[in-house]
Amino acid sequence: MNETREDGFLGGRLRFAQPARGYRAGADAVMLAAACPARPGQAVLELGCGAGVALLCLGARVPELRLSGLELQPDYAALARRNAAANGLSAEIHEGDLAHMPAALRAQGFDHVIANPPYFLAGSVAPETGRGTARHEATPLPDWITAGLRRLHPGGWLTLIQRADRLAEILAALAPGAGSITILPVAARAGAPAGRVILTARKGARGPLRLLSPFVMHAKPSHSEDAEDLTRPAQDVLRHGAALNLGDR
Repeated sequence: MNETREDGFLGGRLRFAQPARGYRAGADAVMLAAACPARPGQAVLELGCGAGVALLCLGARVPELRLSGLELQPDYAALARRNAAANGLSAEIHEGDLAHMPAALRAQGFDHVIANPPYFLAGSVAPETGRGTARHEATPLPDWITAGLRRLHPGGWLTLIQRADRLAEILAALAPGAGSITILPVAARAGAPAGRVILTARKGARGPLRLLSPFVMHAKPSHSEDAEDLTRPAQDVLRHGAALNLGDR
């Protein structure tokens, strides 16, 4: 990875270097950060942190967090470190595979684990290696969930964003070790099927599952022009760094 570009997040409050060609984080990373119920002083780990967008957006919203990231690709891990320093945030970025986690991470426990696992199971892999690795699943989704739960303290929270059609697989993987699950469907427009789900689950809990009303991203019934048409709640999260309200936790 040689060429990068700078992208603004949270209304330009944060600036992140990302690959000019290859995978670049966007709204999903910001939504993931907004959904994590972290409180000041807690420890947070992001699995597959890429250039650090979700982890650092969370750090900008909640002060005094101990931020850690795990990233398979060294070039992206280097960008995450660079982005943390450029935005005045402290984060410890580890390089490695979540299936064979570095010893330094295996020795730690966390209050929160967040992840945006690759969305695509099969099909053509992007020719740019970083993009293909970031978007196409090599490690099965249940292994992401297992790895996250192992790193959590008892009672800690796992927060995921993923395609809605993978929800059954996520719930099956969570069943042995987590409960008090809250699911927030994310729809592009009112009345449209949810394309994404954001899910929180608590390690060792046995509370009931809660399915929330969909979070709608765009105000207009269809995309008709280049102008932005985010709903007010989406603007609050994506532009102003507001937390997503997933209920009392």
